[in-house]
Amino acid sequence: MSGAPHISVLLGEVLDNLSTGPGETVVDGTFGAGGYTRAILATGAKVVAFDRDPTVRRFTSDLPADRFKLVEGRFSEMDEVLGEGSVDAVALDLGVSSMQIDEAERGFSFMHDGPLDMRMGGDGPSAAELVNTADQDELARIIFVYGEERESRRIARAIVKRRAEQPFTRTLELADFVERALGGRRGAKIHPATRTFQGLRIAVNEELSELEAGLVAAERVLKTGGRLVVVTFHSLEDRIVKSFLAVRSGKVPGGSRYAPPVAAGAPASFRLLFNGAQAPTDVEAKTNPRARSAKLRAAVRTEAPVWRDAA
Repeated sequence: MSGAPHISVLLGEVLDNLSTGPGETVVDGTFGAGGYTRAILATGAKVVAFDRDPTVRRFTSDLPADRFKLVEGRFSEMDEVLGEGSVDAVALDLGVSSMQIDEAERGFSFMHDGPLDMRMGGDGPSAAELVNTADQDELARIIFVYGEERESRRIARAIVKRRAEQPFTRTLELADFVERALGGRRGAKIHPATRTFQGLRIAVNEELSELEAGLVAAERVLKTGGRLVVVTFHSLEDRIVKSFLAVRSGKVPGGSRYAPPVAAGAPASFRLLFNGAQAPTDVEAKTNPRARSAKLRAAVRTEAPVWRDAA
């Protein structure tokens, strides 16, 4: 099924930084509809793809069995599955895919009515369970920290009051309620429920802790000279990747929020391929709205040992 309903973001830049070829093994940590995987396979490399969403298997039927393997699991498990020093490159395209947003029954979108679910893998508590059971302070924290919503307390207070009379079960029901709780759109460029939905989705799928663990796992599986390429879509993700690479490349001391302290003088396990982050071109940003907030960071694995104290 090659007609994937998803446009891969920063594809050219990802391939340039991965710099893979025949005989090499690459991890696509976020398979989705397989856009990156197909482009990597076209270079002659082998791909081991990870995705916790079992529905993505429908996009694998046309892929070469001798050079492609799909692991139905989290990318943070790549080191357990593959072992240390086993791959030449790792690519991570973070966040929710456009195909998941477009499928109303998945419950990710406030633009399509569906069950209030948001689970990428179908396991664990759903967004509805979180909205209807979390206490007011915890709900406000999730919406503020993960959704970066300044009106989080106001929203949480309104949700708790309403759910006492009638629990939330549908996406449009919650989206419309949040919009009303905030006094309507008032000329806002984005839907008033955007940040609330982002916060709930990140919490339901444990996306930030998954990213932190996934970066450590990537460090372990990469060979010396192997490349790590990460595409992020919002500031929370990018901050974690930026901090991890800054610490691991020796740019800042260990012990940041996202990189536990290690022994003094631990040698850098990564070397940045470039300073800062790459962004999409104006042309890509115009043709693919999902690309507008994307940032790409990349680094190459040094011969230094894995930072053992950062498990």
